[in-house]
Amino acid sequence: MPELDDLLHEYERALAYTDALIADLTDDEVHWRPNDESSAIGWHLGHQAAVAHFMIRNLTAAEQSPDPELDPVMDSATPERQRGDLPPVERIVAYRTAVADRVRFRIGAIAAGDVGAPAQLAVVGVNVMTAIIDHEYQHDQWIGEVRANDLGHALPDRPSSPLLNEIDGYLILR
Repeated sequence: MPELDDLLHEYERALAYTDALIADLTDDEVHWRPNDESSAIGWHLGHQAAVAHFMIRNLTAAEQSPDPELDPVMDSATPERQRGDLPPVERIVAYRTAVADRVRFRIGAIAAGDVGAPAQLAVVGVNVMTAIIDHEYQHDQWIGEVRANDLGHALPDRPSSPLLNEIDGYLILR
């Protein structure tokens, strides 16, 4: 089982891959939806962050949302037709950045044993980070498919790591 520090490095790798997938896209491309029952790339970006926030908040330490108005929009429990218009890309990226900073802080504190029940939270932290990273890559797969198949952009190189495997075309931690 990987250590928390290793998983933090893998989290950075996953975030960097997501960033590479959207780096050269226009705002219109990030907001484009294939149809009314599909989500825009921008929604997936916000959703990745929302899930990371929900997991950290619910499983390691109570955290206020960095942008409470985005939480219901980016929650997959909200039907696609009811998610409303997406905010500007800059706001979505700021949300992602704030959530990532909180993930780093909380998991860093757990890795340092600077929490109550440090041994128990270390186990929880490994599972939370595994789920967050796998979820990031799950949505990267869809972003990449839309980027390449619908928007006609080449894909960046996929990340490589001894901790990564591919299952059904999805990157996933071993």
